[in-house]
Formats: sequence, C-alpha cells, structure tokens
Amino acid sequence: MAMLWKFMRVAKYSKTALSSKVKIRGVPTHSRHSSSKSVPSDFGASAPCSNTLELLGKSYPQDDYSNVTEKILSKVGKNLHNRKHHPLWLIKEQVKEHFYKHYLGRRGTPLFSVYDGLSPVVTVQQNFDSLLIPQNHASRRKEDNYYLNRDHMLRAHTSAHQWDLIHSGLDAFLAVGDVYRRDTIDSTHYPVFHQMEGVRLFSCHELFSSIKDGEGLQLFEQGHRTAHKQECHTMEAVRLVEFNLKQVLTKLMTHIFGDGLQVRWVDCYFPFTHPSFEMEINFQGEWMEVLGCGVMEQQLVNSAGAQDKIGWAFGLGLERLAMILYDIPDIRLFWSEDERFLKQFIGPHIWQKVKFQPLSRYPPLINDISFWLPSETYSQNDFYDLVRTIGGDLIEKVVLLDEFAHPKTKKVSHCYRIIYRHPERTLTQDEVHRIHHAIEESAVRELGVEGRF
Repeated sequence: MAMLWKFMRVAKYSKTALSSKVKIRGVPTHSRHSSSKSVPSDFGASAPCSNTLELLGKSYPQDDYSNVTEKILSKVGKNLHNRKHHPLWLIKEQVKEHFYKHYLGRRGTPLFSVYDGLSPVVTVQQNFDSLLIPQNHASRRKEDNYYLNRDHMLRAHTSAHQWDLIHSGLDAFLAVGDVYRRDTIDSTHYPVFHQMEGVRLFSCHELFSSIKDGEGLQLFEQGHRTAHKQECHTMEAVRLVEFNLKQVLTKLMTHIFGDGLQVRWVDCYFPFTHPSFEMEINFQGEWMEVLGCGVMEQQLVNSAGAQDKIGWAFGLGLERLAMILYDIPDIRLFWSEDERFLKQFIGPHIWQKVKFQPLSRYPPLINDISFWLPSETYSQNDFYDLVRTIGGDLIEKVVLLDEFAHPKTKKVSHCYRIIYRHPERTLTQDEVHRIHHAIEESAVRELGVEGRF
C-alpha cells in the first residue's frame, strides 16, 4: 500500500493495459490471532512482456481496462501498517489492543480476529459484486480505480474482504490494509492509503440476551425498507445494533484521543447500508470526520452464509487518525524514509505521546499548465494520475485554476497550477522545469489534449 520517488528521474507516463480470468480470492481463515504476514517490500511488480503483468508472484494478462501505473505498482507490498514504529503501525496496534482488551469471548479470548496481511489484489467481484454494488454504479469507474484488467484490481477499500471473512465463519473481525484510489492531489489525498474494516455479527440470543423480557424479540420481519431500517429487520434489532455500533466506536475514539473528546454522528446514505452514519470528532476546536459506519446489508450477510445473524460494519482511515493524533501536516510524509521523520515515532510503548516536529519547510515552486481538452474521454483523475506518475512525491498539490469555453469553437480549456515541493530539500527551478516539461509532453501524447504552453 516505498520510498519517496527518485525525484530527479523523469518517468515516461504510460497507461499500461493489464486482464483475464485468473480467480484470486483472499484465503479465509478461522484464526483468532493477528495475521501479520506481509509481502516482502522488495517483491514488487514487473512486466516480462508487453501484455502481462507480474505482481506479488502472479501473472495478470492486460486488456483495455488496465490502467495501473508503474509508480502505483511500486507501492504494492510496502505494507506501512505492518512496519514497526511507523505511525500507521502505531494507530493499528492501538486499535487492536483496544479491541483485544475490551471485547472477549466466553473463554476469555479476544472476540475480534485481526487480518492485516491480505493481498491488495482482489477480483472485481470481491471489490464490488459481493458488496451488491450495481454494474453501472459510479464507484466502478476506471477514472476512480486502479484495474489490473477487467477481472482484477487493486482494492479500493478493505470492504472487499467482508464476504470472504464472513463466509469463512467469522462473526467479529478487523481487516487492515493498503487501498488504492485515483483522486485529487493535495496534502490530505494520496492514491495509496490505509484502511481498517470492522465487522460484528449478532445472533438473536447475543443481541437480546441483556434486554429485559427480550425472549420474544426477533431479528427479522417482512416489512418495508426505509432510511432507518432494511425491509427484513425489526426496528428493535436495528436500534440495538445501531446503539452497539456507536458505543463501540465512541469508546475507541475516546481511547485514542483521550477523555473529554466530543463526538457527533451525521446521518448519511450509503446505497446498500441502512441506517448509516459518519462519525465526527471535535479535535482542538475543529470538527473532523474520522469514519463511516452502518448496519450491514442483510443480503450480503445472507449470501455469505450467516442468514440467522444481523451485523454492523465500519471503515476508518489510518492516515486520517494519525494526521490528527500526531499533527502530521502532509500525507506524503507517511512514505518518507527520512530518519528525522521516522525516529520521532520510536518509543517504549504504542501509547507514547508524540507530537510531530516538522522537518525544515523548503520553499515551493509553482508552475501552471493550460491545454484544450479533447472532445471526449478526458478525466481530471487521468491528469492527476499522469502528474503523480511523472512528478511522484515532488507534487504537493494540483489545483484547477480556470475553466474556459471558447464562445465560437465551444472547445474547453483547463488551466492547472502545480505546486512542487520536496519534503527534505530545496528544489531547483531547473529540475522542476524538466519535470514540468515532461508533464506537458505526456499530457499531449497520452491524454490527447492540445497544449497552450
């Protein structure tokens, strides 16, 4: 889910196509222990021939859906969340310890299993179909995801493992891993980040056992679907699941950020989860969203073989929590190999208080780029991906400054501002000019734009 890019190297941007029907599924396990086997960081990707990609020991034929780039592939297998003393590892371990300590089974063993070594390469069926996302849903777009081919992709969320883990017989688990999305470029967005998925299923007895006179309550009914419940759930079951979910997550955030933390819940609508919420915390006077959660879609639970249970799920971003907790200002820093950054997080225990001490702030260099868009097919995320591929972690931010439509030709022009800044040294205008020129040339060649350079 890596060192900083080799900044002086100007890479040639290429939309290499990758595909076929090699079925890869996460191997479910019944282990109640943390699965921490990471892919070795030098076990990367290569393309032995023009139409095949080798990634994590498997071959993937390429096709017209393939859009993963060399820069993104270089991140696969780095597993920052399993790198001891890394800030993402610290957050993961804090959450693990909290769940291990406070949620125990009948034999006194941890109720939640933890899986933090699952392959980031998943099938499209795992990433979308198993979650009941329709074929025409916007979240499947090539503009937003990294596809190896039509059948395989780099997971866009750790929810891709929900079905497999439930199907293996698990009722409570945490899944942690690197996820990949094509997105905007700024200090809080990066094409690779890390998520933690939490799932808990309840039988009728588990949910109602602590309720007075709860013997007659049921999980399911034949009712109507609303924003507050699914058609198959009783309102009593939904309210108890919702209460348990909010209680679990409030305790977790309080444990991480300390007593006195203010929490609020915002109703939202995920297409296949009812009800659903976003959690916001008030940290240093500012309300910030930290996770999304909701009652699991019963059709998913049923199809995975747990027809007699109801459950909740949540997803949180490790970078988001670490940036808030440690006051880290730029998401690119998580990929730094600079000892001045990494040594700040080495301590005797995972709960040691750390406040990030900024490295020297080097001045930014700003260059603009303008071009006429092609008549069709242009996507801003394609341009952002191109800029990331060539400039790597030199790119601090890309902003669309202006959009202009010619009154006669109706052609549309975009002007972007690209902010270059090395996190560890001062850049020269000369090296930035070479990279910027490579971006201009690649935009014309790869995206079909008409330059206004």
